[in-house]
Amino acid sequence: MPKKEPGSSSSASTSDIPSPSDPLEIDEELYCQQLAVYGIETIRKLARSNVLISGLSGLGSEIAKNLVVVGVKSVTLHDDESVQLRDLSSNFFLSEDDVGKNRALACVPKLQELKDAVSVSTLTDLNPSKLSGFQAVVFTDVSLEKAIEFDDYCHNHEPPIAFIKAEVRGLFGTIFCDFGPEFTIVDDGAEPHVGIIVSISNGNPAEVDCLGTKELEFQDGDLVVFSEVEGMTELNDGQVRRIKKVMEYAFTLEDDTTSFGGYESRGIVTQVKQPKVLKFKPLRDALKDPGEFLPSDLCKFDRPQLFHLAFQALDKFRNDFGRFPASGSLEDAEKLISLAVEVDVNIGGGGFAEIDTKLLHQFASGSGAVLNPMAAVFSGIVGEEVVKACTGKFHPLHQFFYFQSVESLPVEPLNPGDVEPQNCRYDDQIHVFGHKLHKQLEDAKVFILGSDVLECELLKNLAIMGVCCSAEGKLTITDDNFIEKSNLRQQFLFRDGNIGEAKSNVAADAGTSINPSLHVEAFQIPVRSGAEDVFNDTFWSHLDVVIAPPPRNVEAYDYILSRCLYFQKPLLMSRILGTICSTAMVIPHLTQYYGMFGDPPVNESVNYRTIQYFPHKIDHCFILANAEFENLFVKAPNEVNTFISNPSDYMSLMTSYDIELANIGDSLGRIADCILGKRCQTFGDCVAWAVVKFEDYFEYRVQRLAVVFPEDDATFWHAPRRFPEPFDFSFTDPAHISFVTAASILRAETFGIPIPDSYGDILQDIAFEFLIDRENTAADKILSDLKSSDPLVKRYDIDGTKRELKRCLRMLPPGFQMKPVEFEKGDNKNYHMDFIAGLANLRARNYRIRPEVDKLKAKVLSGRLIPLIPSSAALAAGFVCLELYKVLAGGHSREDYCNSHGNLLTPAFLVHKPLPPKVTEYRGMSWTVWDHWDFNEDLTLGELLQWLHEKHIHVYGFTCEGLIIYNTENAFMPKWRPNKRVVDIARIVAKVSWAGDRKEIYIYLKNDDSSECHGAKNLLEFACIRCGLAEAGRDRAGETTGAEIKELSLVSFERVCGSSPERLLKAKSKVMLSGNDVKVSTGIPPEKLLLDKLREVG
Repeated sequence: MPKKEPGSSSSASTSDIPSPSDPLEIDEELYCQQLAVYGIETIRKLARSNVLISGLSGLGSEIAKNLVVVGVKSVTLHDDESVQLRDLSSNFFLSEDDVGKNRALACVPKLQELKDAVSVSTLTDLNPSKLSGFQAVVFTDVSLEKAIEFDDYCHNHEPPIAFIKAEVRGLFGTIFCDFGPEFTIVDDGAEPHVGIIVSISNGNPAEVDCLGTKELEFQDGDLVVFSEVEGMTELNDGQVRRIKKVMEYAFTLEDDTTSFGGYESRGIVTQVKQPKVLKFKPLRDALKDPGEFLPSDLCKFDRPQLFHLAFQALDKFRNDFGRFPASGSLEDAEKLISLAVEVDVNIGGGGFAEIDTKLLHQFASGSGAVLNPMAAVFSGIVGEEVVKACTGKFHPLHQFFYFQSVESLPVEPLNPGDVEPQNCRYDDQIHVFGHKLHKQLEDAKVFILGSDVLECELLKNLAIMGVCCSAEGKLTITDDNFIEKSNLRQQFLFRDGNIGEAKSNVAADAGTSINPSLHVEAFQIPVRSGAEDVFNDTFWSHLDVVIAPPPRNVEAYDYILSRCLYFQKPLLMSRILGTICSTAMVIPHLTQYYGMFGDPPVNESVNYRTIQYFPHKIDHCFILANAEFENLFVKAPNEVNTFISNPSDYMSLMTSYDIELANIGDSLGRIADCILGKRCQTFGDCVAWAVVKFEDYFEYRVQRLAVVFPEDDATFWHAPRRFPEPFDFSFTDPAHISFVTAASILRAETFGIPIPDSYGDILQDIAFEFLIDRENTAADKILSDLKSSDPLVKRYDIDGTKRELKRCLRMLPPGFQMKPVEFEKGDNKNYHMDFIAGLANLRARNYRIRPEVDKLKAKVLSGRLIPLIPSSAALAAGFVCLELYKVLAGGHSREDYCNSHGNLLTPAFLVHKPLPPKVTEYRGMSWTVWDHWDFNEDLTLGELLQWLHEKHIHVYGFTCEGLIIYNTENAFMPKWRPNKRVVDIARIVAKVSWAGDRKEIYIYLKNDDSSECHGAKNLLEFACIRCGLAEAGRDRAGETTGAEIKELSLVSFERVCGSSPERLLKAKSKVMLSGNDVKVSTGIPPEKLLLDKLREVG
């Protein structure tokens, strides 16, 4: 018998599969996003794994797609059925030309297109003996009798073969996993827990106290290892020790430390991950004694027990009648309910589950259909379970899982005539939802933002479902990015020949190939303020729903949400990160404005001094490394180009207003580093500069810190601070050479200096010559000065630097320009990540932070790479499409909608109801963020103020387009006459243009806290007037000659449209915002009180 491979219950019995030690070449550039989740060894195990999928309905085809994309060795397909037209409503590999062909054979060509390295084949006459060559087998349409037969063989096989049975029946689904009598989890995927020690007692047992900044995540019985302990050095022997009695910030060590040295300071305790063994029951036993079910809805704990009966009853119904229950048939539903009662009696004598007849009626009615969204949800889960079975990576599902989405059904009951088949590709969907909802799907106007892996899944689902597939329907997709090599393994709609093409165009073409009736239009236009020629008011007003991931920057996030708020459009949000996915529904008048994702994404605030001087985690080192990459190779070239293009204006900018000197010094320092002293003109100059940088980062800065804060200062160097150790540049250390190489090449790139072909041979010679023979250059003098200064205070000779910069301009060659580096995550040979990873790892050495990381891990830690796998994308897309049914059908209550969260690593799945919007009540009025009041008059400023006064709403300012257009407290604002129309004020002050089809503007109000509204806190912190413009005549200059106010929107404070003080200040004063720097160029006077006032507004 073949030897069992560690980390799995099964390994191949065929001799052609390499052993675990066989080297398999993995293209890291191609698999970078998967590698960030699984690691190289897991990918290699997958590349040795053979998988069988029996049943190529929508569920089987989606599972096959996920496994081919993830990169198993082979996928073998089995299906005795022929393609029917209705199969096209869930299987995107099939077309109308395939009708009548064997389903498995028809899927092979398009499956093989996804990845040539994966062998895709078919199998006929399936019997248990043919399963011996597989590591995992998946059955999606098999009777319980046959399933038990196959599972018995797999369970008793040596080594065991992972058996998975999955079914999707209408809006219900189930999964059963049996990975053998004993299955070893080699790695549960969680990072080892770590604690920072503050004290250890000399006792038996010993008591250990940890830093109380974060609750310990250890569990009783965990194994740990100690390191860096001072005083009680006996614990630093690397021995694994067991802990118990874990409390919030302390635990007990099962060791006698009475004879150990006394604890003095420092120390790290790290969890040692151990393999875990799970025992699985075979299917025949688990049906009668299922144990605990994996929950999906914490409000419906009793549902899994009922579904456990329902699926067994459905199997009996099919055996007895040779068919599924007819859709809408009360007689068939009652038969299935009777069978469910029989099954209940056979499990422990009855009482296993409460029989919910309404739910079983719904189950029976749709059981003959396979719906694409349900297939997508379950394919994501099953695909990841196959990965676990083949690799021992992550915790498997143990053993039953049930999920339903009956809330997706139309609110109005369906009659038998509503679900009559039409002999079309959508019959399965009509079977469940009826003709009316299907027509609404076809006529929908949908907007998808992005064409990444999740959006590709969504596009594929919409095409299969028939969304936007009538003459009235339209799908719009936009993405201004282009296809890279790293996209090919995740975004399954792309092929090798598409590299360099626009993502949205290729995705749209792929959608029409799946369903030729799909009406889709692709754009490469970003969705943001100021780019509204295409995505204008008319476009937004005609949409039915918007589907988008939360954008990574606050402005884009605010803009998309504000558009959906203003035009009252549902927004279906979803996002994925590694094995985790989540969705959130933003439904007008029903849900919170921001759904489950809370406020717009913002960068986590990190203590500046921790990053600069006292890092104690590798993450801190990467934050600094990222910042240095931006400063040296992006900001510095841009600053130089700005300065050279107009030196006088630039210098005026540096001196005109009361800006922090440190910000001015940073900007001038970046310019000085590039063109003062010895400007880089040869590759040798770049190497010399890189060596100086090395010395500054890892030697001089650390030495300065050690001088000011000596190591023996115990009151200062306490946990979590680590005392750093400097080191010199070494020609024998590959990490040193790699950093200098990367820095030299990137520096040369910014100066446009050619890089010698043999730079690897000459770089060390240049560096050696520079270190030995260099003179006391300007760079050395700068470093010398810094060594004698306070390391926590930056000092700048701003006036002297300005004079030197003006002088050096005369020495620059004509037309001199620098070239900023544009970071490219998909290219592993451009030295971008070499610099970032090198700087972070070497800085970690200074502070003895372990472990150092490779470039792939560095991409993730530095935020340059988002870990992605196809399973989580399929899961999220399925969840979104189940909600899309509700949105387009209409009439659903908030309780029908679901926000979802899934973690395939654990696994854990949770759906919950979105929260309602906040209701504001004031003087008999009530409203939410979604409400507005209508006006049919040509509103003047006086009329608006009078109307607000009558409502006891007192305001001191209006803003429009981020600009203050009216403010009673600002002496610099013009005093408008009461008869001035509000839209005219907006046009004059905010320069609002009524170009194109624009019919409305925003005007925001700010209430006066000293008014009667003071008692209603946050009542009107921001309120919105929505002004609609009637068709207006235009003169030759394009000016509007007439307009009318249509409606006024009043909303409670919800961060509407991102009207932050920075945006107000930027618009009014033409400020430049760069990180935390504020540089005022022109506009209002620089009184500090005014700046403070603007910040207080926010």
